[in-house]
Amino acid sequence: MPEFTTYEPGVPCWADHGAKDVERSNSFYSELFGWVAEDQGEEAGHYTILRKAGKTVAGNMATMSPDQPCAWTSYVSVEDADKTVGRAKAAGATVFAEPMDVMDIGRMAVFADPTGAAIGIWQPKTFVGSELANEAGAVCWNELNTRDLAAAKTFYTEVFGWTPNDVEMEGMQYTEWKLGDRGIAGMMAMPEMVPAEVPAHWLVYFGTDDTDATVAKASGLGATTLVGATDIPPGRFAVLMDPDGAAFAVIKMHPMAT
Repeated sequence: MPEFTTYEPGVPCWADHGAKDVERSNSFYSELFGWVAEDQGEEAGHYTILRKAGKTVAGNMATMSPDQPCAWTSYVSVEDADKTVGRAKAAGATVFAEPMDVMDIGRMAVFADPTGAAIGIWQPKTFVGSELANEAGAVCWNELNTRDLAAAKTFYTEVFGWTPNDVEMEGMQYTEWKLGDRGIAGMMAMPEMVPAEVPAHWLVYFGTDDTDATVAKASGLGATTLVGATDIPPGRFAVLMDPDGAAFAVIKMHPMAT
């Protein structure tokens, strides 16, 4: 069981979900992944912590306004949220939430890169992020889908110090984001089949022991299949849309890819 008590600055550390109906959303993901939802109370704005085997894996909360789309947001661990936002602004970011303290557990901000993809940052205090990751029922990968690869490469290199490593994957170019020698996220050009109104976005992948079974179960719970179960070099994946309209992916990693 891959457990984490700390994250190196620059490494994705958390993901949370914005829902129109938090109770329904909690029920969907609890049924799908076996998570237990814990409302953190009025002081925390009724933010929900989602746990697997007692360990934190993700979060859920109500959207801030009727116009806010439901989506999963990826968060990157940083040493200093304010300095990171300063670099992001200088690199062309649009800031949605300026750095703010979250009680005594950390400091956060949310911004969009110049290609339009939203991403969060987390400066940990008493809360580091996901205690479980890289296993079935937990976040195992974060992937930027964008229509401007060059702009994204410049932005994330300047803001987080990431290095883009382009690889050929079954006839297409895929970019592995590296922090030092470690692969920590991915990036690909937005597929042509994606409607033009869909903005650039970070897609959160959750591990599974059986991709086809997870797709079938999700469908029975009200999810829509956007990309059916497909074999790729790292494993077998699918892209789904939950009942709130938020996209996410599931993947069973090949043994050599874990």
